Order: sequence, then structure tokens, then C-alpha cells
Amino acid sequence: MSANAYPLGLRLAGLRVVVVGGGAVATRRVPALLDAGADVLLVAPELTPALRAHVDAERLRWVPRRFLPEDLDGAWLVHVAIDDPAAAAEISAAAAERRIFCVRADDRNAATAWTPAVTRYGPVTVAVLGGGDPRRAVSVRDAIRALLQTRANPLLTEPGPQASPRTPPDGPGQVFLVGAGPGDPELITLKGWRLLSEADVVVADRLVPGLLLDELRTGVELVDASKIPYGPSRTQEEINRILVDRASAGATVVRLKGGDPYVFGRGGEELLACAAAGVPVTVVPGVTSSIAAPAAAGIPVTHRSVAHEFTVVSGHVAPDSPHSLVRWDALAALRGTLVILMGLKNLPSITQALLTHGRPAGTPAAVVQEATTGGQRVVHSTLGEVADAVTAAGLRPPAVVVIGDVVEALRVG
Repeated sequence: MSANAYPLGLRLAGLRVVVVGGGAVATRRVPALLDAGADVLLVAPELTPALRAHVDAERLRWVPRRFLPEDLDGAWLVHVAIDDPAAAAEISAAAAERRIFCVRADDRNAATAWTPAVTRYGPVTVAVLGGGDPRRAVSVRDAIRALLQTRANPLLTEPGPQASPRTPPDGPGQVFLVGAGPGDPELITLKGWRLLSEADVVVADRLVPGLLLDELRTGVELVDASKIPYGPSRTQEEINRILVDRASAGATVVRLKGGDPYVFGRGGEELLACAAAGVPVTVVPGVTSSIAAPAAAGIPVTHRSVAHEFTVVSGHVAPDSPHSLVRWDALAALRGTLVILMGLKNLPSITQALLTHGRPAGTPAAVVQEATTGGQRVVHSTLGEVADAVTAAGLRPPAVVVIGDVVEALRVG
């Protein structure tokens, strides 16, 4: 006898949730669990780079092997994110024996819990169940979000997402290079979010807000193109090939990149690859962390009577490397604000180069880790001491370095 699902909001802060599987489904589901404060245990022989980044940041614990029934001991919820029916049934049985609700990506009818289609708008979270039809749930969810946007700001002219299920494309595909912003999922542009809701394929980087992936339509192909610093990555050539192949097959492809596509995001390389293949490309700018990270830490990159200029550079190549394109001697002579992206590893040599070329050691400096997210941390120091301060604080990428008098411009007390 069929029965309706009972809707319930789970307060998972500090409670154990087990996720079995390390692929695209887990990549989409884990960020929402972390956002809820769950104590996530990930069980899988291998992980996507995006999930590995969560492990490296110590946001969750990873057991690199196949599932064992005892993995569920002490758990309150289990997500089965694998496509092996026999293995999934084994996990379901272990969960039922322990009276633990079980979500199954492979078979909704065999699950004891469903993940709804979710949209978040400020403090409001809307979860929609479609009576077992995920496409219906997504359609209603998107209509509700469009209504929330319209009611919250009647002056919005950008159309909301389509409220009916998307039909397969019947013409040439296209690629959208979309900036996802600095980390807070609400900082993506309205146009960027709309394109995500319409995409057939999403190719996402590591720095993309995970909650955006949790709101993708059912059936969207998610390609994890994460580039974890000094770790596993897809080559840029492979990413280019995926964009061209999927669009050439008629798909609407969103290349979702942290920050802005053109600020050290290799968006130009991807546009050229698509253009060479005859694939239409549209660039949707994003909020770059070079400005957003300092702002989130209370630092304006310019301030009247303090700084009339700011310069953004990449620090992923050491100053003494023959491959460096940055004139550190010229930057040291400037009086304005210097913002350094991807410079944490080379921070000692960068600060030494600036000191050697005459920037005063007492120049205020700050480093902002994971800006605009719940993991944001800020270290205030000086140019002469900031490298040691970062090491002592245990800061890790992604982090933005800000050097200049603006660091102290708005500090009170």
C-alpha cells in the first residue's frame, strides 16, 4: 500500500552521517550535509578532487575502502551514492537493522528517506518532494525560487528559471563561462544561477560553492574539473575537450568557475578552444575574490586618502622563478594596495622580494582564508612578519593576501 512521504527538517549539527561513494552524486550531496553541521564519514575507495579537498581541509573523515556494516555504528543517517544495486542493497539492509534512515541514489523505491529538491534564499530553505518524481519536484522548486526573487525585489528584470522540465536540446549547443563568486553561494549573479538551472552539463572547479551543485536539476551531467593545488587534476586540454564535445552534441554547458572566469581562471583559454571548434561562448562575470575577500574581512582595496590604486597578481609562481611574469621590483615601489591570489605557498619568497626591493617591513598585511564562507579566517600582521604568522595560524588555501595601509584603514580599537 503506497503512502505519502512525511516531510521533516533534520537538525544534523554534530551528528554522524555516513556517505557511501565518492563520485559525482556524493560531490553534490556532501556540501549540504557539511552546511548543516553534520559529522560526515565518507566511505569510498576513491574520491573526486572536490571531495578530496573537503578531506584535506578536515571538514570530514574519509575511509578509503569499500563499505562495511560497522561503518553505520553511531550514525543517524546514511546516503548511498553508488550505482551498484547489490552493494546498495547491502547498505540498506545494514541501515534497516540499525533503524537508520537510508537515502539511495540508485533506487528511490528501496530507500527509507528521500532528498528533496532544495532552494535557499537567505534564511529560508524550501524543500520540495514530487511524489517520487524528481523532475516534478525540481520544476516546482524552481518556480518557488523565481517567486521568492520577484517578491523580494520587484525591480528584478532578469527572468527566473523555467518552471517546466527542460526538454533535450534539438539544435547546436553552447558554452557559458560562469563566475560562481568567492564562496558564498548567494554571491553568484542572478544570470549565473539561471543558467545553472537550465544547464544540461556543468563542468565545475574545486572553488565552486558546493551548495550550488546541490540545486542542479535531476539528470544534469556534473563533471568535476577540480584543480586541487599540487594534487590530482584534469589537464586543461581535457577540460577544453569536454566543453567542445558536449556542446557539439547539442548540450547547454555551464563551465562553473570560482570567482570570475577571467581573473586567473583560464577562461580565455577555454573560450579560444571553443571558438576554434565553432562552439558559441558567452561569458558571465563573477564576483572576484581579489575584491570580495578583503571586503569580507573589513578591508577596502581603495580608501580615500589611503590608497588610490590596487593591483592584483598571481603568486603561484615564485618571484625567483624564470617562469614568473610579475615585476616584483615595480610592485614594491607602488604605494597602493597589493592583492595576491594563489600565493600562500610562495608567501615567504614573495614578502622577501618586496622587502628586498624597498617595501617597508612595517606595511600592514592580512591573509583571508575561505572568504565569505563559514570557514573564513583572517590573520592581521605586517609585511615583514606575515609569512610566519600564516604558518603559526595554520592557514591553508584558498587564501587571499592583502598588503597596504588599507588593511588598517577601517579597524577600530
